[in-house]
Amino acid sequence: MMTNTVSPRVVGQRLAEARKTRGITQEVAAEHLGISRPTFIAIEKGERAAKSTEIIKLAELYGQPVNYFVRVAEPVTDFQPHFRAAMEKVKPAEADQLRQAINDFKMFVENYLLLERRMKAPMRLNYPQQVELNSRVKVVELAEDVANRERQRLGLGDQPIPNIRNLLEAEVGARIFFGRLPRMFAGMFIFVDGLGGCMLINSVHPPEKQRASIAHEYAHLIVDRHTAGIDYLTIAGRKPPNERFAESFAMNFLMPSSSVRFRFNEIVNATGNFQIADLVRLKHFYSVSMEAMALRLESLGLLQVGTWDVIQSKGLSVREAEKQLGLFSQVSPEPAYPERYKFLAVHAYERGELSEKELANFLRCDVWDARQVIREAMLTVEVDAEGHSRSMHADFETSLLADPS
Repeated sequence: MMTNTVSPRVVGQRLAEARKTRGITQEVAAEHLGISRPTFIAIEKGERAAKSTEIIKLAELYGQPVNYFVRVAEPVTDFQPHFRAAMEKVKPAEADQLRQAINDFKMFVENYLLLERRMKAPMRLNYPQQVELNSRVKVVELAEDVANRERQRLGLGDQPIPNIRNLLEAEVGARIFFGRLPRMFAGMFIFVDGLGGCMLINSVHPPEKQRASIAHEYAHLIVDRHTAGIDYLTIAGRKPPNERFAESFAMNFLMPSSSVRFRFNEIVNATGNFQIADLVRLKHFYSVSMEAMALRLESLGLLQVGTWDVIQSKGLSVREAEKQLGLFSQVSPEPAYPERYKFLAVHAYERGELSEKELANFLRCDVWDARQVIREAMLTVEVDAEGHSRSMHADFETSLLADPS
C-alpha cells in the first residue's frame, strides 16, 4: 500500500470523517493504535503522516476498505453535519442506522466522482431552471405549473412515467442511490460540487412510495438546490413552503391533472360508476400508492374529500386486490446504485483502473458477486434468424467506427 503520494491532510480528513461516522472518540481510536491522543489528533489534522500499519488498523476499526483512506483525490465534504438535526430526533438504534446510511451515501457519491474522473466521463447535466419562493407566491399552484413545464421539457406529455429513476438519471443528470433508512424517512438530498444533485431513497419502502420520494427529492433540486435535507414520511404541524412545493410537484409530476381527469371520466362514462376496483387499476396505471391515487382524485374534486379515509377504514389489502384483478407490480426492486455507476465501475476494472477487490468495494459485494456482475455486464444474449439464442462477449473498448473488415 502506497501512501507517499497521498497528502497527509487528505488521509487525516478521511480518517476523521470515518471515525465520526462510527461514533468513535479520539481517545478510543488512539488507544486502538497504542499512541497518545495528541499524536492521533496530529494525524487527523495532517500534521503527522499516518503509517501504513496505522491506516490498516483504523480501517478495521472504522469498517472501511484501506484503499478509501489513501485515494489521492480530495474527499467529498462530510455529509453528517447536514443531517445532524435528524439524528438528534430519533432513537439511538435508529440514529446508528441513519448514520450508516449517510456514510454509505457519501461513499457512493465519492466513488461516482472518482469513477467519472478516472474514466474521463463526466455526466451531462440538464437541470431545470431554479424556482424561488416568496410570501406572495401560491406555492401549490406554482408547483403544478413547474411540474407540467418539466414534463413538457422532458418530452413526457401527460402519460405515466415508466421508470422515473432512469428518466432523471439519463435526461437530467440526477444521481439516485438507494439505502436502508429508518422507516420514518423517505429520502435525502444534497448538492455536491463536481457532481451536482444527489439523492438517497429509502430502500425499505414499497416501490410506489420510492417513486414518489424520487419525485419529491427532485423538486428540492428545483426549489432549494443548494440546501441539503432529509425528508420524513410525515411532518407535524404546518409544512414549510419548500416542502409544500415538493409535495405538490411530486403529485403533479407523477399524476398530471389532464391525464387523471381523462382516465377518470373515461371510466365513469363507460360504466356509470367509479369503484374501488377502478381505483386499484388507476393507481396501477400510474405506479403510485393507493393513498396517493385516492388523494389525487380528491384534490381534483373527482372524489369526495374523505374517500381515502373510508377506504382505509375497511382494511383493504391493496396487494391482494391487485392480485384478484390480475395486476402485477410494474416496478422491480431497485439496485443501490445507478446502472451508469455500475457500467463505469466494470469499465474501469476492464481497463485496469480498479482491482477486483476495489470493484467489489465499489459495488458493495464480495469478490465472487463482483465477478458475476462483470460476466453479466460483458455478455449479451442475441436471437438469430432461426430463433436460437447465443451469448456474445461485449468488449467495451471495441470501436464501432473502425472499418469492420
